[in-house]
Amino acid sequence: MSISARPPEDAGWEIRGTSTAFQLIDGKVPAALDSEAIVLTVADVPDMIDLVSRTEPGPFRPRTIELGTYLGIRQHGRLVAMAGERLHPPGWTEISAVCTDPAHRGRGYAARLVRALAAAIYDRGERPFLHTMATNTPANRLFTSLGFVRRKENTTVSLRVPVKKERLPRS
Repeated sequence: MSISARPPEDAGWEIRGTSTAFQLIDGKVPAALDSEAIVLTVADVPDMIDLVSRTEPGPFRPRTIELGTYLGIRQHGRLVAMAGERLHPPGWTEISAVCTDPAHRGRGYAARLVRALAAAIYDRGERPFLHTMATNTPANRLFTSLGFVRRKENTTVSLRVPVKKERLPRS
C-alpha cells in the first residue's frame, strides 16, 4: 500500500497506521419497507452506543443520530440491529452504522434495515451509498449481494498530532 501524501518530515506528525475502505453506490438495491424496523430516537441513543461498542461499525457518537433517520430491530426489548443515515451530499444519502449484535447475526436483520433505508432514500429521489472497510469481508459480501457496486477505494491515514510546546513571552 502506498501513501500518496505524507506530512512534512519536520512537522512532528507521526503516521500511526493506514487502512483501505471501499465506497459503494447503489446498483439495483431492492428497496423494501420492513414492519419490524422501528425509527430510533434520541431516547434510544444509550442502546445504540451499547450496540456500536459491541460491533464496531465505524464512528458513532451520541449526536450522530441527528444526521438522519436511524432504524433498529429489537428482540425482547434489546436493540439487536441498526442502520442509519449520515452524509447527505446533493442527490445522495450515505447509509451508515450498519450493525447486528453478534448473537443475532445470520437472521437477515442488516439486509432488511439497509433495504428499508434504501426505500426511504429512493422515495426522496436520492440514491444510497455507503463505506466499508476493505477487510470487512462479511459486510462487503452483504452489500454487494444487495446490489451495491464498488465505486472507489480510499486509503485512510491515521496521524498523531504533535504536541505544541507553549512559548513563554520573553521579558
